[in-house]
Amino acid sequence: MSDSRKQEKGAGTFRKRRDVAVSQRSDREELKEKVVHINRCAKVVKGGRRFGFSALVVVGDQRGRMGVGYGKAKEVPEAIKKGTERAKKNIMSFQLKDTTVPHMAIGVSDGGRVLLRPAAPGTGVIAGGGVRAVLEILGVKDVLTKSMGSKNQFSIVNATIDALRKMRPYGIVKQMRMAAGDELYNL
Repeated sequence: MSDSRKQEKGAGTFRKRRDVAVSQRSDREELKEKVVHINRCAKVVKGGRRFGFSALVVVGDQRGRMGVGYGKAKEVPEAIKKGTERAKKNIMSFQLKDTTVPHMAIGVSDGGRVLLRPAAPGTGVIAGGGVRAVLEILGVKDVLTKSMGSKNQFSIVNATIDALRKMRPYGIVKQMRMAAGDELYNL
C-alpha cells in the first residue's frame, strides 16, 4: 500500500473516532444535575475535628430518563462530583404521559412513603424537597405529591423512584387485563 493511501486510511479512522467522541459528549451535555442534599459529618481526633461531606445528587435529561448518586469526600465539590458520576452510571427510563404521570402510585423505601397523582396541565409540580428535584430532572411539569413517613432525603428520593417504577401506560395495563380475562375489557 502506498504512503498516501495509508495517510488517507489513517485520517478516515481518526475522523470516525472524533465523531464518536463528539456524539458521546453531546449526550453528556444534555444531562442536568441537581444536588438534593449535602450532609456534614465530624470525626473528633486529638487535634480537633475532621469534617467529611456526603452529597445526594440526581441527574436527568428532562425527557423521562434520570439517575441517582451518592458521593462522599472530604470536600463538598468532590462529594458532588462523585455523586454525579454515580448518578450517570445509574440512569433509568420512566413512563410519563405528556407532562404528568400516567396514574396514581405510592412508592415506599425504608421509612419514606411518597404518593404521586396526575394533575391537569398548568398545575405545576406540587412537591417539596427530594420529590421536587427528582420530578423536575425527569421532566414532569404537572403533578400532585404527598410525602408521608420519614423526612430522610435518601428515603424520599428512593420512594419517589419506586413510585415512578410502578407507572404503566394505559395501553399496557389494558393488554394485561385482557390477557387475565377481565370482563370489563373483553367487550
